[in-house]
Formats: sequence, C-alpha cells, structure tokens
Amino acid sequence: MKHTTTVLISGASIAGPALAFWLARSGCTVTVVERAPALRTGGQAVDFKGDTHRTVLERMGILDDVRALQTGGHDQTIIDAAGRALAVIPGEFTGGEIEIRRGDLSRLLYDRTADDCEYIFGDTITSLTDTPGGVHVTFARSAPRTFDIVVGADGIHSNVRRLAYGPERDYVTFLGHYYALVELGADGEPVMYNEPGRMVALGGPKAPAFFVFASPELTHDRYDPESAKAVLREAYRGGRWRIPELLARLDDASDVYLDSISCSEVPTYAKGRVALLGDSAYGNTLGGFGTGLAVVGAYVLAGELRAAGGDHRAAFAAYESAFRGYAKVARQGSAGPFLAPGSRPRMAMRNWTFRSPWMLRMLLKLTDKLATGIDLKVYP
Repeated sequence: MKHTTTVLISGASIAGPALAFWLARSGCTVTVVERAPALRTGGQAVDFKGDTHRTVLERMGILDDVRALQTGGHDQTIIDAAGRALAVIPGEFTGGEIEIRRGDLSRLLYDRTADDCEYIFGDTITSLTDTPGGVHVTFARSAPRTFDIVVGADGIHSNVRRLAYGPERDYVTFLGHYYALVELGADGEPVMYNEPGRMVALGGPKAPAFFVFASPELTHDRYDPESAKAVLREAYRGGRWRIPELLARLDDASDVYLDSISCSEVPTYAKGRVALLGDSAYGNTLGGFGTGLAVVGAYVLAGELRAAGGDHRAAFAAYESAFRGYAKVARQGSAGPFLAPGSRPRMAMRNWTFRSPWMLRMLLKLTDKLATGIDLKVYP
C-alpha cells in the first residue's frame, strides 16, 4: 500500500483502533475521530471464541496482553426471587475462550496505536463528500480535511453510515428488547434474575448491573442519563427480588447506558471511498459475536487494502466477498428472548437448557462453529 494513503476512521472503541493498528503497520497515515471526550472505560465484558479470533490476536501480537487482562469467565447462577439457584450458566458459555472488559480491550488497542495514529476526541463528522480524488470531510469542531478513505467503525447508530448511505431506519431493525448498563455499586457473586420479559444480572466481571427487557420501540434520548433512568423505572415497575432497591439507587448512578437490541444490515459494506466495519455494518444483536467480528473484520479490511496496493475499489470488493458470509453470525437471532424470556414456561425452558449437559455441549459446539466460519488469509 502507498505510504501516502490517508485514512479517517470514525469510532475509537474496538473496531476503529483494531483497524488503525493494521493500517499504521501498512504505512498509512491514520486519523481516528471519536465523539466522546475521552477513551470510554467500563462497559460490559466482551469475549473471543475459537481459533479464528485467537489467530488474529496472535497476528496482532496482543494475545498474551489480552489473556493477562481477562476476567476469568465466571459462572453465573440463575436465581428466583428468594435467591434460590435454578440453574448455572457456565463461564465458558457466557465468556467464550477469553473474556475481557470492553474498556480494558479498548485501552489496550489505543495504547498500541496512539504513537502511530492521530486521535481526535470530542469531535464528530458532519459531512462526507466523495470525490474522484478523496473524501472531503467536515467536522463539528476541527477544520475540514480530505482523506483517501473513510471508515465508519462507529457502532449500530453509525454517523458515517447515515451520512454516506442514508437514514438509520433504512438499515437498522429493532428486535424488541432494550438493554442497560448501570453503575449501581451492587457487587457480589454473578447472578441473574428473571421475570417474564425482563432480566437483571449483578456481580462478576460484567457491569455491576445489567438490565434486559422487552419493550415497544422507544423514543428516549440515548445521550441523556436521566431519560434512561426514567425508562428503567417504568420498565421495572413492580419488580420483585432486589429490583426496588436497584431502582432506588438510580438517582445516584453516575454511569447509565441504555440502548436497543437491534440488527444492522447494509447492501454493501462500502460505497465509493467510504466503508463500514463492525456493528455499523453487521451488528449488534447482543449475541456475543460483536467483538470478534470487529477484530477479524479489521484484519480482513486492512489486509485487503494492503493486498490491493491501496486500490479502494478492489480492496472493498474483496473485503465484501471474504467477510459477508462470516458476518451472518451476527444475524443468528437476538439475545433478548434468551436473556429475558417472555413467559414463565420460556424461562423454565431456558433454565433447563443449562441443566442438560447434552444441550450445553451442543450450544458450545455451535458457538465454536459460528466463530470459526472463515478462512483467514495471510496478507503480505
């Protein structure tokens, strides 16, 4: 790839820094822009599964670092309102082969790229104009610039996808559930409590409080913590177990994140000189594959750009061909009905799954098959 190839990446969570890592090694001049004022820490634990994920981490040279930061994959006990154990979800199912806090992984990738890439925090792209010579980009705060390539690695609500492809409603499908991550100071052993259509999980390596609930599509402000708190209070009204206590703590919660469980799908992963990576193109059902897809997708996209000598048309076509079949794992179904079954019989059936060694083995084998369903090239 030409040393002068300039690339703008939108998003500094996982997919963006992973792509920046490979592109910088290929000699590109890389800029990463992130809406948040600083690197985001915290969040739920994420995981890697099987040979494919492990191979990419090895080729990045970070496998040992990721393992050193792993949480250990704790078992999680499903309980009733009295705290009695109903079933145990093994750590190998919830945490894959390697589980790590999302914030720790993000920090690791940032540290590996910060010296070789330009990071712009607290800014966002306001327009993209694709021209024969590059993409002219304007920002909310920074001066306009032109880049050879722009990549949207900015999540399910991708700003780049909206600017390059069109409104979010045309590419994102709501799947009937919401999830929330809330710092409530409720630690202890990992447990999950269900009532029909809603779930609360506490303790362990996940966020201190993890909520999933069924709901019609909402119109709340995703960037307003008070709006998120109001939604949670309504969704969990009348709940048993520790729900009243947790709702009472919401007023003092400093970190609240609420979003839909949705699925994104675009007809092509690239349009002109603009490409999409990670949840912006093929996520996010909260099904446990998003982080692996982001890291493997970054490897493939960067590798195809290098193999094509910077020819974005050839590279984007090869990325599409190599990755679309593998990315179908993101559409295997929403995790919402699994985490928050809609009725007590469905709750009982889900719990039985984890009491059956045969069913558990089958689920783990299926998970491994889906995670390894791509032949990784060795790029020059």
